[in-house]
Amino acid sequence: MRNGDTIRIGVLLSTTGTSAVTERSMLNAACLAFDEINQMGGINGKQIQYIQEDYCSDPSIAQKKIEDLIANEGVVATIGCYTSASRKATFPVLEKYNSLLVYPTYTEGEEINPHVIYTGAMPNQQTTEYLPWLMKKCGKKVYLIGNDYVFSVTCNKQAKRIIEMNDGTVCGEKYVPIGYSDFADILHQIMKAKPDFIYSDLVGDSVISFYKEYQRQGLNPAKCPISSISMDEMSLQGMGAACAEGHYASMNYFSTLDTPASRAFVQKYNQYFHDGSVITSSAEATYDSCYLLAKAIAKTPNPYDADSLVKAFSGLEFDAPQGKIKVDEKNHCTWLHSRFAIVHNGKFQIVYESNDAIAPEPWPTILYPNGFHS
Repeated sequence: MRNGDTIRIGVLLSTTGTSAVTERSMLNAACLAFDEINQMGGINGKQIQYIQEDYCSDPSIAQKKIEDLIANEGVVATIGCYTSASRKATFPVLEKYNSLLVYPTYTEGEEINPHVIYTGAMPNQQTTEYLPWLMKKCGKKVYLIGNDYVFSVTCNKQAKRIIEMNDGTVCGEKYVPIGYSDFADILHQIMKAKPDFIYSDLVGDSVISFYKEYQRQGLNPAKCPISSISMDEMSLQGMGAACAEGHYASMNYFSTLDTPASRAFVQKYNQYFHDGSVITSSAEATYDSCYLLAKAIAKTPNPYDADSLVKAFSGLEFDAPQGKIKVDEKNHCTWLHSRFAIVHNGKFQIVYESNDAIAPEPWPTILYPNGFHS
């Protein structure tokens, strides 16, 4: 279905299922970016035709949908997936067709795939400074909670090393299935362990359920806050301001970032969409991904040549809403900014930000001092 007058790009994001709460704003950000690029003349004079598929928050469906996008819709590349499980499910298809996925979500790292460009945070851009900062502010006794899959388990393996390096203690660790919602007994167990803070990498609907149960039990964030690497504006909206008050989050971007570029991005988004969604870090990364992909395609004589397209990403820069970012020349990851925030009056109040974009470490040096491990 190739057409000489258009460039077809896949958008693989869920509008149903447990992670749709976050992926909805990611889809909107992709539509906004591609429409803007088309209004500016497209890519080398060709308009972008983006084809969206809903993988229903299910990795097995993600695998089928991306094959349909590549084999039947003839896309040059695909932007999308939210969970690491959905990303990994696409790998056999990407290899089979020698196609490219641009992945805009923060990740656990410990992976470089030749068919993937990673535009979300690596752990060193989200966690390495965050945990020591929290330990200084809240205390050194930490309880870890996440979903029972590769993202949470790997992130917490790295978190445990950081806690150990900073003379802290892990007083408990718990994993629940994706979509899990009954946290009453788990929170009782957590409080018995008496942590100084809870370190959460729960995702999707589990985030909202956990915070709601925390509030229902009358727990106090001033004494033991939830400190997350996955709670964003959409989950804040889903749980309500009172549930989120006083808790912490680490992201590359918060929509409360008070810069001209960020304010302009938020204004455009709010003018464009009236579906109740709000911008998140993953939505901002999706927006950035679309522009980076367009820049890479513009540099590639044949965008269907995935090897050339991947090479075209090396060193690409973009003045993103979060600040200037760059695709690393040595790996497939992106230099990004680091920010921490506390929720106050229903908004993320930024309390720390890096001076510049931080180099990505897909294989974190805290665990792999000699670099890449296969």
